[in-house]
Formats: sequence, structure tokens, C-alpha cells
Amino acid sequence: MEQSAQKTAHVEKHFTAPDVIRDIVIGMADGLTVPFALAAGLSGAVSVTTLIVTAGVAEIAAGAIAMGLGGYLAARTDREHYFAELERERTEVVELPDREKQEVRDILTQWGLTQQEAEPVIRALSRDPRRWVDFMMKFELGLEEPEPKRARNSSITIGLSYIAGGIIPLAPYMLMANPVTALIISVVVTLIALFIFGFVKGKFTGVKPWKSAWQTTVVGGLAAGVAFLVAKFIA
Repeated sequence: MEQSAQKTAHVEKHFTAPDVIRDIVIGMADGLTVPFALAAGLSGAVSVTTLIVTAGVAEIAAGAIAMGLGGYLAARTDREHYFAELERERTEVVELPDREKQEVRDILTQWGLTQQEAEPVIRALSRDPRRWVDFMMKFELGLEEPEPKRARNSSITIGLSYIAGGIIPLAPYMLMANPVTALIISVVVTLIALFIFGFVKGKFTGVKPWKSAWQTTVVGGLAAGVAFLVAKFIA
């Protein structure tokens, strides 16, 4: 009996913080790429590391604020959209119940239920307006109520992730006086960081990790290379 129980035991593991990971990916992706490209570009135009560091820190600060604000506004918009649709559904189940019942019927038949099998579900939902509205929000509109602190948490997570990503390519310029040496080390360190970041991102997002790692590395490297060549050409 014990062996049978062990064989049939099943524990499902689901990742429960997709929003947090999305915010980290957004912040880190831009944080690694934009300051990296800026520092590489400036390395092709100036020979003083303090100027590169100053410009890089200013860009990281501005980028973190801009990205964080963008995340805040996006999350606020999602929440406002959710409650606008919620109010609309509440009105429709009262004022247009027949149409809403037909919409439930359409959803259930799309899932493979017959008309006869769908009717008891429709009657049960129509007796409880709150559950009826919840059903329509989730299965007709595909909307889940955003967390109340989502906007604040999103802005902080994206902003801090941007800073963390931006420090990596800029660190060699902070520690070395020779911009050429700093550029070489920055390229090596940042490409490694991009590769690791892409691999981890692939693990969480369901994309093949190795494919994600190489794509992220190539995109970041190309951005920095183009910025360097443009600055070198102009200088």
C-alpha cells in the first residue's frame, strides 16, 4: 500500500510570481544593454574615464527613473482597466442578463460542453451575480484583479533591476583609469552577464535557455558595437 501511495503521489510546482520576474527582466535587459552601449560608444569618442563614468551614472539614474515610472503607469493602467471592465460587467448582468447568459453558453460550448450540460451551469451562475461577474471577467475577458500594490512594487523592481544591470558594464570604468582596458573588461564582463541573464530569463519564461542566452548576448553586443563605431566615426 505504501509503495502504491508513493507511486501515485504527485506534487505540482508552479511559479507564482510571474509579474516580479517580468519586471526584473524588463529592468535588467535595458539596464545591461543601454549603459553598456553608452559606455562603449563614449569609449570610442573620449579618452577620460571620469567622463564616461559621469555620463554612465547619469544615464543609469535617468533610465531607472524613466523605466520605473513606465512600469508604475502601466500597472496603474491595468488596474484602472480591470475595474472599468468590472463595473461594466456588473451593469450588464443586471440590465442584459439574456445576452450575458448567451455569452456564458458560448464559452461553455467552446470548452466542449453540450447545450444540455451548459444549462445547469448557467442557471447556477445567474443565481449568484458576484460569481457570475467573476466568471465573465476571467473567462470572457481574461482579466484577473491586479494586486493593490502592483504599481508601486513594479516601479521599484524595474528601477532597481535597471540600476543593478547598469552597474555591471560601468564598473570597470569606475575602477580603471585607462578607458581602453576598461572597455575590454566591460565587454567581457557584460557579455558574460548578458549570457547568464538570457539563460535565466529563458528558464523562467519557457523559452529554450541556451537560445535565449545567445539571443540576449548577441543583441547586447550588437548594440554596444554599433554605438562604439558610430562614436568613433563621429569623433
